[in-house]
Amino acid sequence: MKIVLQRVSDAMVTIDGTVTGQIGQGYVLLVAVNDQDTVADIDYLVNKISKLRVFEDNQHKMNLSLLDIGGSILSISQFTLYANTKKGNRPSFTDAGQPDFAKQMYNAFNQALRTAGITVATGEFGADMQVSLTNDGPVTIIFDTQNK
Repeated sequence: MKIVLQRVSDAMVTIDGTVTGQIGQGYVLLVAVNDQDTVADIDYLVNKISKLRVFEDNQHKMNLSLLDIGGSILSISQFTLYANTKKGNRPSFTDAGQPDFAKQMYNAFNQALRTAGITVATGEFGADMQVSLTNDGPVTIIFDTQNK
């Protein structure tokens, strides 16, 4: 799995002009699944993301986790993170997971985050979504379970 994490002060996703997910302080996660991903990858990512210390403490040091601050997650499926741009000008997405498997893993990932005690809002898998956010910092971190 590949995830782009952005620390945000607020974010929302709309589909056809309707807000389907909205959060205050927390993370926007852009989530892509590969066909080789496993439940162990989900467990690894949930552990890392829930405990990642990138929120400021009283001394203005990045020392607090999402759980520490009671933040939320807006999780967006984004297969384009597996774009291959080596040849030509049109990206190839053959490394992205097959849609049925990717949807299953994406939903399992979101449920695992919820089980860890995190409020998770989502878009809709496979939909044309508009995501707006205020990147706080900016803080942007990339996770790739093939390089853990």
